[in-house]
Amino acid sequence: MLPSENRLRRRQDFSTAVKRGRRAGRPLLVVHLNRDGGLPGRTDPHRDSSPHAAEGLPSARAGFVVSKAVGPAVTRNLVKRRLRHLVRERLDRLPEGSLIVVRALPGAAAASYLDLEHDLDAALRRLLRTEPTGSAPTGAGR
Repeated sequence: MLPSENRLRRRQDFSTAVKRGRRAGRPLLVVHLNRDGGLPGRTDPHRDSSPHAAEGLPSARAGFVVSKAVGPAVTRNLVKRRLRHLVRERLDRLPEGSLIVVRALPGAAAASYLDLEHDLDAALRRLLRTEPTGSAPTGAGR
């Protein structure tokens, strides 16, 4: 199970991660990551009012979206449990205070645990790459 302090529960937190974060799509899932979504004073000034808030920077928090397009309730819950377990093992790789939303696509219903793991790892690798500083356009200076 995902620890309480690492769960996204509020609609506003999901919206922040999806609208302001970066997205990486894979065949089985789409991952949205907002690196500064949980920092006090940035997007959610009331974040520290949670009884589970840790001292200092808030820990990374994750949420999951598994729609009815994935399948019936039993299938959706299986996919959600698998994704929760996979994300829990990778929380230490995420920046402090980040928000992550993992949205399962219909193909996730028939996917194995290893397939989900492969797609999640690939999406996280893409999202956690350092971004260019933007000081010079690509190909400049040649």
